[in-house]
Amino acid sequence: METRPPLAPGPLDTLDLADPLLHARHDLGPLWHRLRTQAPVHWQPETGRGPGFWVVSGHADIVSVLGDGETFTSERGNVLDTLLTGGDSAAGQMLAVTDGRPHKALRSALLKPFSPRSLDVVVESVRRGTRRLVEEAVERGEVDFAADVAAHIPLAAICDLLGVPASDRKHIIDLTSSALGSVDGVPDEEATWSSRNGLLLYFSELAEQRRAKPYDDVVSLLVTKEIDGRPLTHEEIVFNCYSIIMGGHETTRFAMVGGLHALMQHEDQWQALKSGRVSTASAVEEVLRWTTPALHSGRTATEDVFFGDQFIEAGDIVVTWLASGNRDERVFDRPDDFDLSRTPNRHLSFAHGPHFCLGAFLARAELSALLESLRDLVAVAGPAGPPRYVYSNFLSGMSALPVALTPERP
Repeated sequence: METRPPLAPGPLDTLDLADPLLHARHDLGPLWHRLRTQAPVHWQPETGRGPGFWVVSGHADIVSVLGDGETFTSERGNVLDTLLTGGDSAAGQMLAVTDGRPHKALRSALLKPFSPRSLDVVVESVRRGTRRLVEEAVERGEVDFAADVAAHIPLAAICDLLGVPASDRKHIIDLTSSALGSVDGVPDEEATWSSRNGLLLYFSELAEQRRAKPYDDVVSLLVTKEIDGRPLTHEEIVFNCYSIIMGGHETTRFAMVGGLHALMQHEDQWQALKSGRVSTASAVEEVLRWTTPALHSGRTATEDVFFGDQFIEAGDIVVTWLASGNRDERVFDRPDDFDLSRTPNRHLSFAHGPHFCLGAFLARAELSALLESLRDLVAVAGPAGPPRYVYSNFLSGMSALPVALTPERP
């Protein structure tokens, strides 16, 4: 099974964690360990990609930053690409980059459609659709698990919630796949912005349709809902649809692909899942920790503050690296072991604090449906070609995973 080489040791001040190639081509586990032990709050100097920023790598420090929205705001952006280029144009309008009272009011409005009770019908549809996709993949024998199975499961669920017609979903897959990364090299800035703008335009048009004729979907909710006594602006509606589709599709897809890849690498864990020695719920949490599909969550300091043994100035960019926190040996026993029975499992894959992932329940349901289908329908899963990793400094995962699937005999 192909694995990526670790990054060669070198001076930390030459590190460029904003480089998509670094994440695509290397196993950064040893680097995260080095940062946690030698420089848990590390200053990465300015590079050609933008200004310097603080690298926060320990679990406890990440929890502290993400839990303090007053000292560390998301309103200037929450991903490196926007933080390094001056901020997020959706700040103060999109849930992910809004803090304080506006964030609480908007999040409260969106909690209902993402609640377990409201998602009953969607989750049942996810189970049926996932089983059908895995059955079809097993019948074919060899598939690209990323494109033929995993890409469709979270997309179907989130498009059902947003009311995106089935005929438009292939278009949405293409746009989301290129909006935050690239499958074949360093992301092209023009192509990336074109994809993001394409998504914004799509949801702008969909919002206008729902304004004229509302349905029972999240877009219609945003169009008709009042927040703090006022309707949402058209820009707020569009930005939040964009945020929901990006958060609900890409990260779960990469967790699914990475989960199967890990199971193929760890025969003992595959057998533990197959035999029922581990629960699906426990397996889901370990897949989320192991894959950590969103590498980081960024903030900006609002005031001067001592943090760890460093002095962070107001306006400094502070980036918490969830991928490192999820391997912190002070929190996880044997963090570099893939262990589906791990408990407790206080992973940070859904972030932490006020911006804890709104779609966590749905993502867990989707992963559970996939693991159950693989357990029931697949006897053996093996590689049918080398995987390809996405080129991104924010998303972590495989854009292609060719696999050979042997069916489980009755």
